[in-house]
Amino acid sequence: MAKWKNFETNAIRTQTERSAQREHSVPIYATSSFVFDDAEQARTLFANEVKGNIYTRFSNPNNDEFIEKLCLLEGVEDGMAMASGMAAMFVSMASFLNQGDHLLICRSVFGSTHQITTQLLPRWGISYTYIDIHEPGKWESEIKESTKMIFLETPSNPGLDIIDLEFVGKLAEKHNLIFNVDNCFATPYIQNPAKYGADIITHSATKFIDGQGRVIGGAVLGSRQCIEKVRFFARHTGPAMSPFNSWVLSKSLETLAVRMEKHCENALQLAKHLESHQEVCSVRYPFLPTHPNYKIAKKQMRLGGAMVSFELQGGMEQGKQFLNSLKMISFSANLGDTRSIATHPASTTHSKLSVEERAIVGITDGLIRVSVGLEHMDDIIADIEQAIRCSRK
Repeated sequence: MAKWKNFETNAIRTQTERSAQREHSVPIYATSSFVFDDAEQARTLFANEVKGNIYTRFSNPNNDEFIEKLCLLEGVEDGMAMASGMAAMFVSMASFLNQGDHLLICRSVFGSTHQITTQLLPRWGISYTYIDIHEPGKWESEIKESTKMIFLETPSNPGLDIIDLEFVGKLAEKHNLIFNVDNCFATPYIQNPAKYGADIITHSATKFIDGQGRVIGGAVLGSRQCIEKVRFFARHTGPAMSPFNSWVLSKSLETLAVRMEKHCENALQLAKHLESHQEVCSVRYPFLPTHPNYKIAKKQMRLGGAMVSFELQGGMEQGKQFLNSLKMISFSANLGDTRSIATHPASTTHSKLSVEERAIVGITDGLIRVSVGLEHMDDIIADIEQAIRCSRK
Protein backbone atom coordinates (compact mmCIF):
# COMPACT_ATOMS: atom_id res chain seq x y z
CA MET A 1 0.00 0.00 0.00
CA ALA A 2 2.71 2.49 1.03
CA LYS A 3 4.48 4.43 -1.71
CA TRP A 4 7.58 4.61 0.46
CA LYS A 5 8.80 2.43 3.30
CA ASN A 6 8.66 5.01 6.07
CA PHE A 7 5.84 7.02 7.67
CA GLU A 8 7.61 10.39 7.46
CA THR A 9 8.38 10.09 3.76
CA ASN A 10 4.80 9.14 2.89
CA ALA A 11 3.53 12.11 4.91
CA ILE A 12 5.82 14.55 3.10
CA ARG A 13 6.17 13.22 -0.44
CA THR A 14 2.57 12.23 -1.23
CA GLN A 15 1.28 15.13 -3.33
CA THR A 16 -1.29 16.09 -5.94
CA GLU A 17 0.17 15.83 -9.42
CA ARG A 18 2.18 18.92 -10.34
CA SER A 19 0.45 21.30 -12.74
CA ALA A 20 1.82 23.01 -15.83
CA GLN A 21 3.00 25.81 -13.52
CA ARG A 22 5.64 23.45 -12.02
CA GLU A 23 4.87 24.41 -8.41
CA HIS A 24 6.88 22.75 -5.62
CA SER A 25 4.17 23.29 -2.99
CA VAL A 26 0.64 22.18 -3.88
CA PRO A 27 -1.67 25.19 -4.43
CA ILE A 28 -5.09 25.70 -2.87
CA TYR A 29 -7.84 24.69 -5.30
CA ALA A 30 -10.33 27.33 -4.17
CA THR A 31 -13.11 26.42 -6.56
CA SER A 32 -16.65 25.25 -6.02
CA SER A 33 -16.81 23.33 -9.30
CA PHE A 34 -14.82 21.99 -12.26
CA VAL A 35 -15.35 22.30 -16.02
CA PHE A 36 -15.83 19.41 -18.44
CA ASP A 37 -13.94 18.96 -21.69
CA ASP A 38 -17.08 17.72 -23.42
CA ALA A 39 -20.49 16.14 -22.86
CA GLU A 40 -19.11 12.62 -22.87
CA GLN A 41 -16.63 13.40 -20.08
CA ALA A 42 -19.43 14.90 -18.01
CA ARG A 43 -21.56 11.81 -18.54
CA THR A 44 -18.80 9.38 -17.55
CA LEU A 45 -17.95 11.39 -14.44
CA PHE A 46 -21.55 11.52 -13.22
CA ALA A 47 -21.97 7.83 -14.02
CA ASN A 48 -18.88 7.03 -11.87
CA GLU A 49 -17.30 5.30 -14.85
CA VAL A 50 -14.12 7.33 -14.41
CA LYS A 51 -12.55 9.21 -11.52
CA GLY A 52 -12.40 12.99 -11.60
CA ASN A 53 -13.65 16.19 -10.03
CA ILE A 54 -17.16 17.51 -10.57
CA TYR A 55 -18.03 19.64 -7.55
CA THR A 56 -16.08 20.35 -4.36
CA ARG A 57 -18.87 18.91 -2.22
CA PHE A 58 -17.95 15.60 -3.88
CA SER A 59 -14.17 15.90 -4.26
CA ASN A 60 -11.36 18.41 -4.67
CA PRO A 61 -7.61 17.96 -5.34
CA ASN A 62 -6.72 19.28 -1.87
CA ASN A 63 -9.19 16.96 -0.15
CA ASP A 64 -7.95 14.05 -2.24
CA GLU A 65 -4.31 14.66 -1.35
CA PHE A 66 -5.12 14.91 2.37
CA ILE A 67 -7.06 11.64 2.28
CA GLU A 68 -4.46 9.83 0.17
CA LYS A 69 -1.85 10.67 2.80
CA LEU A 70 -4.06 9.56 5.69
CA CYS A 71 -4.86 6.27 3.96
CA LEU A 72 -1.18 5.55 3.45
CA LEU A 73 -0.40 6.42 7.08
CA GLU A 74 -3.28 4.32 8.48
CA GLY A 75 -2.74 1.44 6.07
CA VAL A 76 -6.24 1.48 4.54
CA GLU A 77 -7.63 1.68 1.01
CA ASP A 78 -9.88 4.73 0.91
CA GLY A 79 -11.38 7.60 2.84
CA MET A 80 -13.26 10.86 2.76
CA ALA A 81 -12.52 14.27 4.29
CA MET A 82 -15.22 15.78 6.50
CA ALA A 83 -15.96 19.30 7.73
CA SER A 84 -15.27 18.39 11.36
CA GLY A 85 -14.43 15.50 13.63
CA MET A 86 -18.03 15.17 14.75
CA ALA A 87 -19.21 15.19 11.13
CA ALA A 88 -16.84 12.26 10.59
CA MET A 89 -18.17 10.54 13.69
CA PHE A 90 -21.80 10.89 12.66
CA VAL A 91 -21.17 9.90 9.04
CA SER A 92 -19.21 6.83 10.16
CA MET A 93 -22.33 5.64 11.96
CA ALA A 94 -25.16 6.98 9.81
CA SER A 95 -23.71 5.55 6.59
CA PHE A 96 -24.21 2.02 7.90
CA LEU A 97 -26.92 1.98 10.57
CA ASN A 98 -30.58 1.66 9.62
CA GLN A 99 -33.86 1.57 11.47
CA GLY A 100 -33.92 -1.49 13.69
CA ASP A 101 -30.14 -1.82 13.92
CA HIS A 102 -28.29 -2.01 17.22
CA LEU A 103 -25.01 -0.27 18.10
CA LEU A 104 -22.61 -1.68 20.68
CA ILE A 105 -20.54 1.21 22.03
CA CYS A 106 -17.95 1.56 24.76
CA ARG A 107 -19.17 3.79 27.55
CA SER A 108 -15.99 5.87 27.63
CA VAL A 109 -16.56 8.17 24.64
CA PHE A 110 -16.43 11.88 23.90
CA GLY A 111 -19.42 13.92 25.11
CA SER A 112 -20.79 14.73 21.65
CA THR A 113 -20.47 11.08 20.59
CA HIS A 114 -22.57 10.27 23.65
CA GLN A 115 -25.20 12.80 22.51
CA ILE A 116 -25.33 11.33 18.98
CA THR A 117 -25.73 7.85 20.43
CA THR A 118 -28.35 8.62 23.07
CA GLN A 119 -30.28 11.55 21.57
CA LEU A 120 -30.03 11.41 17.77
CA LEU A 121 -29.74 7.78 16.67
CA PRO A 122 -32.85 6.70 18.62
CA ARG A 123 -34.90 9.20 16.55
CA TRP A 124 -34.34 6.90 13.58
CA GLY A 125 -35.05 3.68 15.43
CA ILE A 126 -31.42 2.79 16.08
CA SER A 127 -30.84 1.30 19.53
CA TYR A 128 -27.60 1.10 21.49
CA THR A 129 -25.99 -0.66 24.43
CA TYR A 130 -23.12 0.82 26.40
CA ILE A 131 -20.47 -1.71 27.35
CA ASP A 132 -18.13 -1.39 30.31
CA ILE A 133 -14.57 -0.82 29.21
CA HIS A 134 -13.32 -2.67 32.27
CA GLU A 135 -15.37 -5.84 31.68
CA PRO A 136 -14.59 -6.97 28.11
CA GLY A 137 -15.53 -10.53 29.06
CA LYS A 138 -19.18 -9.45 29.13
CA TRP A 139 -19.24 -7.72 25.74
CA GLU A 140 -20.14 -10.78 23.71
CA SER A 141 -23.26 -11.35 25.81
CA GLU A 142 -24.50 -7.88 24.78
CA ILE A 143 -24.45 -8.70 21.05
CA LYS A 144 -27.93 -9.13 19.56
CA GLU A 145 -29.19 -10.38 16.22
CA SER A 146 -29.70 -6.75 15.27
CA THR A 147 -26.21 -5.61 16.33
CA LYS A 148 -24.45 -4.15 13.31
CA MET A 149 -21.53 -2.09 14.62
CA ILE A 150 -19.17 -1.89 17.56
CA PHE A 151 -17.69 1.55 18.24
CA LEU A 152 -14.89 2.58 20.57
CA GLU A 153 -12.19 5.15 21.14
CA THR A 154 -8.78 4.24 22.52
CA PRO A 155 -7.20 5.97 24.32
CA SER A 156 -10.54 7.29 25.54
CA ASN A 157 -11.43 10.91 26.19
CA PRO A 158 -10.72 12.06 28.89
CA GLY A 159 -9.98 9.03 31.10
CA LEU A 160 -7.31 7.58 28.78
CA ASP A 161 -8.72 4.09 29.08
CA ILE A 162 -7.10 1.57 26.75
CA ILE A 163 -9.07 -1.08 24.86
CA ASP A 164 -7.45 -4.18 23.38
CA LEU A 165 -7.95 -3.66 19.64
CA GLU A 166 -6.91 -7.21 18.82
CA PHE A 167 -9.57 -8.62 21.16
CA VAL A 168 -12.31 -6.41 19.71
CA GLY A 169 -11.22 -7.10 16.14
CA LYS A 170 -11.61 -10.84 16.68
CA LEU A 171 -14.98 -10.33 18.39
CA ALA A 172 -16.25 -8.18 15.51
CA GLU A 173 -15.06 -10.69 12.93
CA LYS A 174 -16.71 -13.59 14.79
CA HIS A 175 -20.09 -11.84 14.78
CA ASN A 176 -19.73 -10.06 11.41
CA LEU A 177 -19.88 -6.59 13.00
CA ILE A 178 -18.55 -3.35 11.55
CA PHE A 179 -15.60 -2.39 13.77
CA ASN A 180 -15.39 1.43 14.07
CA VAL A 181 -12.49 3.08 15.93
CA ASP A 182 -12.00 6.74 16.86
CA ASN A 183 -8.21 7.10 16.55
CA CYS A 184 -8.06 10.82 17.34
CA PHE A 185 -5.94 10.70 20.51
CA ALA A 186 -3.38 8.28 19.12
CA THR A 187 -3.08 9.57 15.52
CA PRO A 188 -1.84 7.32 12.70
CA TYR A 189 1.74 7.80 13.91
CA ILE A 190 1.12 6.06 17.24
CA GLN A 191 -1.58 3.50 16.46
CA ASN A 192 -3.07 1.80 13.39
CA PRO A 193 -6.41 0.11 14.22
CA ALA A 194 -6.65 -1.47 10.76
CA LYS A 195 -3.85 -3.84 11.79
CA TYR A 196 -6.27 -5.32 14.31
CA GLY A 197 -9.26 -5.61 12.01
CA ALA A 198 -10.90 -2.17 12.24
CA ASP A 199 -13.23 -1.60 9.28
CA ILE A 200 -13.71 2.12 9.86
CA ILE A 201 -11.27 4.62 11.40
CA THR A 202 -12.43 8.12 12.28
CA HIS A 203 -10.36 11.20 13.05
CA SER A 204 -10.92 14.67 14.31
CA ALA A 205 -8.19 16.29 12.22
CA THR A 206 -8.77 19.46 14.23
CA LYS A 207 -6.57 18.00 16.95
CA PHE A 208 -3.05 16.58 16.49
CA ILE A 209 -3.27 16.27 12.72
CA ASP A 210 -3.55 20.06 12.44
CA GLY A 211 -1.44 20.50 15.55
CA GLN A 212 -1.72 24.27 15.84
CA GLY A 213 -5.40 24.92 16.48
CA ARG A 214 -6.04 26.61 13.14
CA VAL A 215 -8.76 24.70 11.30
CA ILE A 216 -11.65 22.28 11.82
CA GLY A 217 -11.72 18.97 9.99
CA GLY A 218 -12.32 15.25 10.15
CA ALA A 219 -11.88 12.05 8.18
CA VAL A 220 -13.51 8.65 7.75
CA LEU A 221 -11.16 5.94 6.51
CA GLY A 222 -11.45 2.24 5.67
CA SER A 223 -11.83 -0.32 2.94
CA ARG A 224 -13.10 0.70 -0.50
CA GLN A 225 -16.28 -1.25 0.15
CA CYS A 226 -17.00 0.62 3.38
CA ILE A 227 -16.05 4.04 2.03
CA GLU A 228 -18.34 3.54 -0.96
CA LYS A 229 -21.26 3.77 1.50
CA VAL A 230 -19.66 6.69 3.32
CA ARG A 231 -19.15 8.54 0.04
CA PHE A 232 -22.77 8.06 -1.02
CA PHE A 233 -24.07 9.33 2.34
CA ALA A 234 -21.68 12.31 2.50
CA ARG A 235 -22.09 13.27 -1.15
CA HIS A 236 -25.81 13.77 -0.67
CA THR A 237 -25.79 15.25 2.85
CA GLY A 238 -22.91 17.70 2.36
CA PRO A 239 -20.42 17.53 5.29
CA ALA A 240 -17.56 18.42 2.92
CA MET A 241 -14.25 19.84 4.07
CA SER A 242 -13.14 23.13 2.52
CA PRO A 243 -10.12 23.03 0.18
CA PHE A 244 -8.29 25.52 2.39
CA ASN A 245 -8.67 23.32 5.47
CA SER A 246 -7.55 20.26 3.52
CA TRP A 247 -4.50 22.15 2.28
CA VAL A 248 -3.57 23.17 5.84
CA LEU A 249 -4.11 19.65 7.18
CA SER A 250 -2.13 17.98 4.40
CA LYS A 251 0.77 20.31 5.14
CA SER A 252 0.41 19.55 8.85
CA LEU A 253 0.76 15.81 8.25
CA GLU A 254 4.30 16.51 6.99
CA THR A 255 5.38 17.27 10.57
CA LEU A 256 3.09 14.87 12.46
CA ALA A 257 5.83 12.35 13.29
CA VAL A 258 8.32 14.84 14.74
CA ARG A 259 5.58 16.66 16.63
CA MET A 260 4.15 13.50 18.18
CA GLU A 261 7.59 12.32 19.27
CA LYS A 262 8.07 15.53 21.28
CA HIS A 263 4.46 15.69 22.50
CA CYS A 264 4.79 12.17 23.89
CA GLU A 265 8.20 12.81 25.43
CA ASN A 266 6.81 15.82 27.30
CA ALA A 267 3.62 14.00 28.32
CA LEU A 268 5.50 11.06 29.82
CA GLN A 269 7.75 13.41 31.75
CA LEU A 270 4.75 15.33 33.12
CA ALA A 271 2.93 12.11 34.08
CA LYS A 272 5.96 10.86 36.01
CA HIS A 273 6.27 14.21 37.78
CA LEU A 274 2.60 14.24 38.83
CA GLU A 275 2.70 10.65 40.10
CA SER A 276 4.72 11.74 43.11
CA HIS A 277 2.81 14.97 43.75
CA GLN A 278 1.11 15.08 47.17
CA GLU A 279 -1.85 17.12 45.89
CA VAL A 280 -2.60 14.60 43.12
CA CYS A 281 -4.75 11.55 43.91
CA SER A 282 -4.10 9.68 40.68
CA VAL A 283 -2.50 10.05 37.25
CA ARG A 284 -3.57 8.40 34.01
CA TYR A 285 -1.10 7.95 31.16
CA PRO A 286 -1.00 4.85 28.92
CA PHE A 287 2.78 4.36 29.17
CA LEU A 288 2.96 4.58 32.95
CA PRO A 289 3.39 1.07 34.43
CA THR A 290 0.65 2.00 36.92
CA HIS A 291 -1.93 2.28 34.12
CA PRO A 292 -4.27 -0.74 34.41
CA ASN A 293 -3.85 -1.57 30.70
CA TYR A 294 -0.18 -0.64 30.38
CA LYS A 295 0.72 -3.93 28.67
CA ILE A 296 -2.03 -3.51 26.06
CA ALA A 297 -0.95 0.07 25.41
CA LYS A 298 2.64 -1.05 24.87
CA LYS A 299 1.43 -3.76 22.47
CA GLN A 300 -0.66 -1.58 20.17
CA MET A 301 0.82 1.92 20.56
CA ARG A 302 4.21 3.19 19.38
CA LEU A 303 4.24 5.88 22.12
CA GLY A 304 1.98 6.81 25.03
CA GLY A 305 0.30 9.82 23.45
CA ALA A 306 0.20 13.50 24.35
CA MET A 307 -2.70 13.45 26.82
CA VAL A 308 -2.35 13.24 30.61
CA SER A 309 -5.26 13.10 33.04
CA PHE A 310 -4.87 13.60 36.77
CA GLU A 311 -7.16 14.08 39.75
CA LEU A 312 -6.78 16.81 42.34
CA GLN A 313 -7.69 15.99 45.92
CA GLY A 314 -9.94 19.03 46.31
CA GLY A 315 -12.57 17.91 43.79
CA MET A 316 -14.70 20.25 41.68
CA GLU A 317 -13.76 23.47 43.45
CA GLN A 318 -10.02 22.84 43.36
CA GLY A 319 -10.30 21.81 39.73
CA LYS A 320 -11.90 25.13 38.84
CA GLN A 321 -9.38 27.09 40.90
CA PHE A 322 -6.52 25.23 39.25
CA LEU A 323 -7.71 26.27 35.79
CA ASN A 324 -8.28 29.86 36.92
CA SER A 325 -4.70 29.96 38.22
CA LEU A 326 -2.90 28.84 35.07
CA LYS A 327 -0.67 31.53 33.62
CA MET A 328 0.90 29.95 30.52
CA ILE A 329 -1.11 26.82 29.77
CA SER A 330 -4.28 27.59 27.82
CA PHE A 331 -7.74 26.89 29.23
CA SER A 332 -9.58 25.70 26.13
CA ALA A 333 -11.96 22.99 24.91
CA ASN A 334 -9.52 22.01 22.16
CA LEU A 335 -6.50 19.70 22.33
CA GLY A 336 -3.61 18.53 20.17
CA ASP A 337 -2.00 21.97 19.89
CA THR A 338 1.66 23.01 20.02
CA ARG A 339 0.49 24.98 23.06
CA SER A 340 -0.37 23.00 26.18
CA ILE A 341 -4.08 23.06 27.00
CA ALA A 342 -5.89 22.11 30.19
CA THR A 343 -9.57 21.55 30.77
CA HIS A 344 -11.94 20.34 33.48
CA PRO A 345 -14.16 17.69 31.82
CA ALA A 346 -16.79 17.57 34.56
CA SER A 347 -17.76 21.22 34.02
CA THR A 348 -17.07 21.47 30.26
CA THR A 349 -16.72 18.70 27.64
CA HIS A 350 -18.65 16.08 29.64
CA SER A 351 -20.96 18.35 31.62
CA LYS A 352 -24.04 16.98 29.77
CA LEU A 353 -23.47 13.62 31.44
CA SER A 354 -25.08 13.07 34.82
CA VAL A 355 -22.90 12.71 37.91
CA GLU A 356 -23.58 8.95 37.81
CA GLU A 357 -22.69 8.68 34.11
CA ARG A 358 -19.45 10.57 34.67
CA ALA A 359 -18.54 8.37 37.62
CA ILE A 360 -19.01 5.20 35.55
CA VAL A 361 -16.41 6.37 33.02
CA GLY A 362 -14.00 7.71 35.63
CA ILE A 363 -14.67 11.42 35.22
CA THR A 364 -14.40 12.62 38.79
CA ASP A 365 -15.09 16.17 39.94
CA GLY A 366 -11.38 16.88 40.35
CA LEU A 367 -10.20 15.37 37.06
CA ILE A 368 -7.98 17.61 34.93
CA ARG A 369 -7.15 16.75 31.30
CA VAL A 370 -3.95 18.16 29.88
CA SER A 371 -3.01 18.16 26.23
CA VAL A 372 0.74 18.43 26.62
CA GLY A 373 2.26 20.81 24.09
CA LEU A 374 5.70 21.50 22.72
CA GLU A 375 6.82 24.23 25.13
CA HIS A 376 9.93 23.59 27.21
CA MET A 377 9.13 20.98 29.83
CA ASP A 378 10.41 23.11 32.71
CA ASP A 379 7.89 25.83 31.83
CA ILE A 380 4.98 23.35 31.58
CA ILE A 381 5.76 21.83 34.98
CA ALA A 382 6.33 25.24 36.58
CA ASP A 383 2.92 26.51 35.48
CA ILE A 384 1.14 23.39 36.71
CA GLU A 385 2.98 23.55 40.03
CA GLN A 386 2.05 27.17 40.69
CA ALA A 387 -1.57 26.55 39.65
CA ILE A 388 -1.82 23.63 42.09
CA ARG A 389 -0.41 25.80 44.88
CA CYS A 390 -2.87 28.60 44.10
CA SER A 391 -5.80 26.17 43.88
CA ARG A 392 -5.33 25.18 47.54
CA LYS A 393 -6.06 28.68 48.81
